[in-house]
Amino acid sequence: MGIIESRRGAVFENWPPDNSSNEDYRTWPPTPGLAPSPGITPSQAVGPYSGIALPYEAGPDVAGPRRPGVLSLAVTVYDGAGQPLPDALVEIWQPDETGHFTVGGGIYTPVAPDGFRGFGRAASGPDGTCEFRTVKPGAVITVDGAPQAPCIALTLFAGGVLKMLVTRVYFADEEVANSTDTLLMALPEERRRTLLAHPVEGGYRFDVHLQGPDETVFFDVFGREHAPAHH
Repeated sequence: MGIIESRRGAVFENWPPDNSSNEDYRTWPPTPGLAPSPGITPSQAVGPYSGIALPYEAGPDVAGPRRPGVLSLAVTVYDGAGQPLPDALVEIWQPDETGHFTVGGGIYTPVAPDGFRGFGRAASGPDGTCEFRTVKPGAVITVDGAPQAPCIALTLFAGGVLKMLVTRVYFADEEVANSTDTLLMALPEERRRTLLAHPVEGGYRFDVHLQGPDETVFFDVFGREHAPAHH
């Protein structure tokens, strides 16, 4: 009998269950004598599989190497203790330099040398960092006609993260545009900085902190699932 503590601090006591072992839960059909769960089983961490099956060679290439204005976006993921997280899977979506999203194609289609596909996927390495080749996005016009500040949508999976985390990457050198962005200005001033990518040689650096005093702002984009239905 022991205690398992996940990366994010959840504690599971009395593991393994009486008269069983971890191996019992990796065997199908179930081991005789083990009763099924009396209810819905809890969410599970992504395990090691995100690093095995989901990254692919062309994943980090949002733009082709010959596209004008191509740059590097380095994303580093940190856990609650401030340590680099080597098992994160990061995806980004963005418009092109003019603020328009691509139509057609697929995420596994290699981008042309001067092309752009608007999507990237990469796994963080031992130092918690993954790197995308992309361009700086243009402003997207919202439904009310106001321009957003240039930004990139970012999602993240990692060990101990049971549901996809969603955030945005804004640019620290877009001060004027940032000052009029509706979403960014809705945040407390001290929290806005967690969404800013900073210029570095060859591109930008963006840090994601899962917990702690510098925790990144994450958005509850799935909140509608819990909203009451209207008839």
